[in-house]
Amino acid sequence: MTSGPLARLPSVEAVKRAEPLAQARLQIPDSLLTETVRETLDELRTHLRTDLPDALPMAGGKVDPDWIARRAATRLAATLAPSLKPVINATGVVVHTNLGRAPLAADVLKRMAEVASGYSNLEYDLDAGQRGSRHQHLEALLRRLVGAQACMVVNNNAAAVLLALTALARGREVIVSRSELIEIGGAFRLPDIMAQGGAVLREVGTTNRTRIDDYARAIGPKTALLMKAHQSNFAISGFTAQVTRTQLADLAHAHGLPFLEDLGSGLLTDLSAAGLDQADSVTAAVKEGVDLVTFSGDKLFGGPQAGLIVGRKDLVDRLKRHPLTRALRTDKLTLAGLEATAVAYLSGRATSIPVIRMLLEPPETVKERASRLAGLLAALPGLHARVAPATARVGGGAHPDAAVPSFSVELTSSAMSETRIEEVLRKAPTPVIGRVEEGRVVLDFCTLADCELELVVAALRAAS
Repeated sequence: MTSGPLARLPSVEAVKRAEPLAQARLQIPDSLLTETVRETLDELRTHLRTDLPDALPMAGGKVDPDWIARRAATRLAATLAPSLKPVINATGVVVHTNLGRAPLAADVLKRMAEVASGYSNLEYDLDAGQRGSRHQHLEALLRRLVGAQACMVVNNNAAAVLLALTALARGREVIVSRSELIEIGGAFRLPDIMAQGGAVLREVGTTNRTRIDDYARAIGPKTALLMKAHQSNFAISGFTAQVTRTQLADLAHAHGLPFLEDLGSGLLTDLSAAGLDQADSVTAAVKEGVDLVTFSGDKLFGGPQAGLIVGRKDLVDRLKRHPLTRALRTDKLTLAGLEATAVAYLSGRATSIPVIRMLLEPPETVKERASRLAGLLAALPGLHARVAPATARVGGGAHPDAAVPSFSVELTSSAMSETRIEEVLRKAPTPVIGRVEEGRVVLDFCTLADCELELVVAALRAAS
C-alpha cells in the first residue's frame, strides 16, 4: 500500500472526472486522456519523492484533482498542437533550409490542393485508357524549359545523385576534381553518396587547381563517367584553375563516357541582378554538353522538395528502369507543385514564384516596407526601431558569394535585452525568426512580406 507523500495523490479516475477536463472527456479518446493523466501523475510522483507536498494545493487530504487536471489539460493541448507550423522568415536568407527552403506560390498551392482533394491520373493514361507513368506529367514541360531530351523526378537532389551513380557507375570509377568533393548541410558528403551508390571515387587535381589533363590521365578501363559538382556553399579564390563544362563534355564524349553535373540549385531564370551567374543555369549546363544534370526543386527552382534529373534520353531511361527509382519516387502533391511551378516559368510569370520575387525585388521597395514597420513600432513604449541597409543571401547551399541588397529594421529596447526581444519574437503565436547582431535584433525585409508586418507588431506589443 502506498504511504507517505505519494498517498496524497488522487487516482487517475478522480483527475479525469475533474471539471478542467470536462471538455476533453467529450472530445478526446479515453485512452489518450487516461495516458495523459497518468503521465501528469507520474511527473508529480517524481516531484514528491524529493520534495514535501506542503506547497501543493490540497483538497480533502489529497492534492487538488482540479489543479492536477489543469496540468493534464495543458499537457494534452501540447500533445495535440502541431509541431510543424508557419514562421516568419526575417533572417534575410531567402532559401533557408532550417525554415523549409522555398515558400510556394499561390497558384502552386491551389494546384496541389486540387490534386490532393480527390483522385488523379497520377499513373493513368487518359488517352489510352490504361496504366501510365507518373514521369509523363512533368517531362514535356521541363524539356521545353531547359532544352533537354528527357527528364525525371525523385524525392530530393541527394536521391537524384545517388540514383545516377548507382545506375551508371556501380562498381566502377567516377572522376571528380578534388575542389568539388563537397559537404553540405545535414552531413551530405559527395564521397559518401558515391560509396553508397557503389561507385569508386577517383580524385583528380588539387584543392585549388584542376586541369583537363588531370581528367584525361585518370580515364581508364574502369571509368564509368566524369562528374562535376557545384561548389554550392563555399568559394575558392586566389591561385585557382577549373575545367570548363565544354572541355569536360568533349573529353567524356571522345571516350564514350557520360558527363554528369550536380548543380545543387536549379537556376532557370535571369537572376544576375541578385549576383547569380547565368553560367550556373540548368539551360547553360545542357547547352554546354552535360549529359545528365541534377538539381533541387525547392531551392532556386522555387517549388516543393524534389530532385530533378534532365539530360540525354537514353541515360534518363536507364534511371527510370532502375529498381531504386521506385524507392525514391515522388508523390502526386510534389508532382502537381512542380508542374505548376514549371508552368509559371513557361508562361513568363517567374516573379510569381516567391523565391524569384524576393531576389529580384527592388531595394527601394524593400526599404519602403521596412519603414512601414518602423512606423508601426514607434507607438510601442521603450522600443526603438531603426531602418538600415542590409545584405540578404540566397541561402540553401546556393551561390555563397551572391549578395542581395536589402534593408532591415534594427530593434533595441530600454526594457528588454536583445536576447529577450529575440525570444519574444521566436515564441510568438506565429514565430518571427530574425538574428541578433551587436546588441540588437535585426529583421531583414528581403524575406519579410507586407502581410506579415501586423504579426510582428502584435508579437512585440504583447511583450511591451
